[in-house]
Amino acid sequence: MSVETAQVRQLIKSQFPRWTDLPIRPVTKGGWDNWTFHLGDALLARLPSAAEYAKAVEKEHRWLPILAPQLPFPIPTPLGHGAPSPDYPHPWSIYQWLHGETATPDRITDPVRFATDLATFLSALQAVDPSKGPQPGVHNWFRGGTLRTFDASTQDALRDLEGRIDVERARDVWTDALSAPWDGVDRWFHGDIGGSNLLLDDAGQLSAVIDFGTCGVGDPACDLAVAWTLLTADGRRTFRERLGADDATWARGRGWALWKAIAICRSTVDDPAHLGEFEDANRVVNLLLNE
Repeated sequence: MSVETAQVRQLIKSQFPRWTDLPIRPVTKGGWDNWTFHLGDALLARLPSAAEYAKAVEKEHRWLPILAPQLPFPIPTPLGHGAPSPDYPHPWSIYQWLHGETATPDRITDPVRFATDLATFLSALQAVDPSKGPQPGVHNWFRGGTLRTFDASTQDALRDLEGRIDVERARDVWTDALSAPWDGVDRWFHGDIGGSNLLLDDAGQLSAVIDFGTCGVGDPACDLAVAWTLLTADGRRTFRERLGADDATWARGRGWALWKAIAICRSTVDDPAHLGEFEDANRVVNLLLNE
């Protein structure tokens, strides 16, 4: 489905008339899970692109105001909870707009400081009381649960990638991740920590963390995948030290990074239209296998 500016304007007019006069324009690269629109200069409207993504709306409205005061960097503030309408079938949201550029290696001015700041944020998130927090499930594609959920699809992907990556070594890393124990203590996690959900200020430093649609409580190792997808070698060491991640947690985080990279490689291999995505994912695979 697609959402046009005129639809958003009608939704605002009918449900939030106090913002009717604000200009509306699509956000460039607004993401896959949601259609995102600027609403004036200080707000945004966020409309899930499918029913499975709409499951996150109620969760974010309930939990983000609870999480925000306990975290060292800004996160989205929900300001309006939109209802389905004849023009749009899902619940939707209005949020405060958080300024910043998405994090990419070339924009991060101090990789070690960035890694420290990110670990500080995740440590604070993990320290929030997990009582009654959302357990892993369909609402977040089982982030925070066991990697065994993805074993069959990963094994299939490895068979498909035979000859394109070091499949034998990848299976070793994957097996290590599956066998790495978790202490079973629920902790909060974001679930999709990556460059597109990390904002930088004008100085190239971490300024905000966005998009908590996959958040929940469980095993927070899924948030460690960013160590291989975005951080430098020095940043990765600092990140691990600041988080205090033991060998088992680090192995599970490595497994999460491998799972995602393998899945992307499988879906983009030999597709000229997605060559850049394949190369980025293959870079992560090689880093994971040769660390």
